[in-house]
Amino acid sequence: MTESANKPASARAPKAGKNRRKSRELALKGIYQGLMNQSELRKILRDMADDIDFDRADQAFFRQLIEGVAEHMPELEQRIAAYVDRAVTELSPIEHAVLCLSAYELIYEPSVPYRVVINEGVELAKIYGGIDGHKYVNGVLDKLAAGARPAEVAQRRQ
Repeated sequence: MTESANKPASARAPKAGKNRRKSRELALKGIYQGLMNQSELRKILRDMADDIDFDRADQAFFRQLIEGVAEHMPELEQRIAAYVDRAVTELSPIEHAVLCLSAYELIYEPSVPYRVVINEGVELAKIYGGIDGHKYVNGVLDKLAAGARPAEVAQRRQ
C-alpha cells in the first residue's frame, strides 16, 4: 500500500492542473484586476501565475477564459446590459467580473452545460461578492442563458 493510501482523503494532495473551479477563480481575480486597475492582459497573466492556487488550476482553461473575456469584453458587457437594472459600469466590480466571466462561458463555451456555468458564477459571487450579490448574479445569468442557449434551457425546463 502506498503512503497516500493510508492518509484520509482530506489530507491527500489535490490533483494539480485539473481544477476548473480554481481556473474560474483565477480568471475572476484577473478580470477584477483588469476592471480595477486597467491592467494589460500580459500583466494579469503574470500576476495570476504567481497566485497560490495557480498550480491547482486547469491552466489551459484559465488562459482560455481570461483571454476570451478580454477579447470579447465589449460584446459581453452589451449582452449583460440587456438584463441588468443599471449601467454595467455601476455594478459592483465583483458582480461585473462574475457576469462577464459567466457570460463568456454561456456564449463561447457550449461544451459546459449552462446550469454549471450559472452555478459556478453564483458560487463565485457568494465567495467574493456582497451579501446578496449572488441572487442578482443568478437572476441575470438565468435571463442571459435563455437568450444565449435557448434550446438547452428549453429542454431543461421541460
